[in-house]
Amino acid sequence: MSGHSKWSTIKHKKGRADAKRGKIFTKIIREITVAARGGGGDLDSNPRLRAAVGAAKAANMPADNIKRAIQRGTGELPGVNYEEMSFEGYGPGGVAVMLELLTDNRNRTTPEIRHLFSKNGGNLGENGCVSWLFTRQGLILLPRTPEMVDDEMMEIFLESGATDFDIEDEDYYRVVTSPDELHAVKERLETAGLEVEAAQMEMEPSSTTRLEGKVAQQMIRLMEAFEDHDDVQNVWANFDIDDELLTAE
Repeated sequence: MSGHSKWSTIKHKKGRADAKRGKIFTKIIREITVAARGGGGDLDSNPRLRAAVGAAKAANMPADNIKRAIQRGTGELPGVNYEEMSFEGYGPGGVAVMLELLTDNRNRTTPEIRHLFSKNGGNLGENGCVSWLFTRQGLILLPRTPEMVDDEMMEIFLESGATDFDIEDEDYYRVVTSPDELHAVKERLETAGLEVEAAQMEMEPSSTTRLEGKVAQQMIRLMEAFEDHDDVQNVWANFDIDDELLTAE
């Protein structure tokens, strides 16, 4: 699986998650609040909220934090009104980049994102400039254990409704679904007794741009800068970079 997809797995490595737990909690709380505001506080009837709460539990967020975030969204508690934004642009080497954000101040966020692009060898583009390269899909990450047999796991994935899967990562199985089937496949895998660490929407590019050396390192710095920005919820790019560079500390 190429570098752009590998990036989603790297974000869930335990050491990185522990080091940035506070920032991860902030992003998830925003998503829960916005999801509850848009679709109500009932998890059964609000798939977006159900996914956000699932991410919160996977990150070991306390139940009280989750409850309060939902109540802020439904109006039971006072809270910040976040606006959804998206940006598109180009990274080093002409890599296509897409971002999804939640912000309480559009006038602050836009110049900050433009600055991060330019500071790291890229440039902010117009909406629509690269989105045609990407297709939305579901991605599920399952931790691998020594007793798991790949052939048996492949059969379970297919029976659960997966459209594709990857068994090359030593730490995770990556299961791909159609967008509409993400939560149903997740529930089937859990019913089969498997631990799901993450279930999220991804944007899969139709083609990739190969990067090496300093340009690849610059692209990684750009991705990390976006991940570190409080308003950025998701960032996707169509780069192809060797795993050794992606996983280097």
